[in-house]
Amino acid sequence: MLAKGCHGVDADALAAARAALISTSPLVHCLTNTVVQTLTANVLLAVGAAPAMVEAPEEAGDFAAVASALLVNVGTVHGRSAEAMRIAVRSADAAGTPWVLDPVAVGGLRFRTDLAVELALGRPAVVRGNASEVMALAGTGAGGRGVDSTASADDALEAAVALSARTGGVVAVSGPVDVVTDGSRVIRVGGGNPLLTRTTGAGCALGALTAAYVAAAGDRLTGAVAAHAHVALAAEAAAAVCSGPGTFAAAWVDALDAVTPDDLRRADVRDAS
Repeated sequence: MLAKGCHGVDADALAAARAALISTSPLVHCLTNTVVQTLTANVLLAVGAAPAMVEAPEEAGDFAAVASALLVNVGTVHGRSAEAMRIAVRSADAAGTPWVLDPVAVGGLRFRTDLAVELALGRPAVVRGNASEVMALAGTGAGGRGVDSTASADDALEAAVALSARTGGVVAVSGPVDVVTDGSRVIRVGGGNPLLTRTTGAGCALGALTAAYVAAAGDRLTGAVAAHAHVALAAEAAAAVCSGPGTFAAAWVDALDAVTPDDLRRADVRDAS
């Protein structure tokens, strides 16, 4: 467990972030992919946040300006959704709305890669992806196998630090042990369960949860770490009661709802700076 006083992210800060999310119910504007919208909305509702899938370019800017946080996920991007993402990011940046970039499958396809690189210029509070995605966005890798990573979170640490310096925000790299950095501090989040990798949309929902936590916590690093710890704790609880991937998905949403501030105090969070 992370020792108290460790670089400003400690057990008390994680617990406070969970309490703040419950009390403030942040409104998260999700520009996400079509495969994961229902799970993403259910995950946000389970943890106490409020989801909104406002996708039209004609509305995306107005809504991003008033939302508590914005998620931009390029998983099933096309021309019209890319337009909405550009508008929403500009609006969020102007309004001070924290936003999270999830560069799904970046590196393997030029359109989404160019778009993600462009969007990253809009100062995301957090970039959250797997190791291959983060390395590709940083310009040090060619991407993974579709949405699956072919590199480890540790492989991507140098790229994550460089990307953090470029964006001015936090970079979170998912893996068996997640790595979260603001460019100077490095935090590792353990726990979880391999069944998360067999649940469609779990990582994408984590991006939305990260947006909610950043809005609630008021601190990017604390929010990103809290979101990853929350997901890991819930995965462990769900795996203990499920019979396979199908029942795991439902049990995981239930477990996300049940995570308390005190639970986050006990999360496997370690300073690796």
